[in-house]
Amino acid sequence: MFEKLTLTKMARDLAGHAGARMGVIARNVANADTPGFKSMDLPSFAEVYRDPGQQMRATNSRHINATSQGFEAMVRPSNGASAPNGNSVSLETEMVASAAVRRDHDMALAIFRSTSSIIRTSLGRS
Repeated sequence: MFEKLTLTKMARDLAGHAGARMGVIARNVANADTPGFKSMDLPSFAEVYRDPGQQMRATNSRHINATSQGFEAMVRPSNGASAPNGNSVSLETEMVASAAVRRDHDMALAIFRSTSSIIRTSLGRS
């Protein structure tokens, strides 16, 4: 039932994008002291969702939406100054990015809750 609602599809894709982006951020933080490591990031959800050539897809058969084309993270280098050792990871930038990812994930969950509540109410359940 939920798969047919455009709003829930978008919320599911937003949650998937947030999870993938958090993984990239975690990798950046883990390599903050690695000489020569270049900070990476994903395109914004708006860019990915609008681009018809880029489809969200599940990367594991147990993921939600495993039957669709799925989401493949298109990781790209992020802009930033490099340290003398060639590392371009800024922990402050990664903290801000992780806060934005959390906001996106919370928004997706709020949409799921609201949609579920509306459907329960329409079925006469509380």
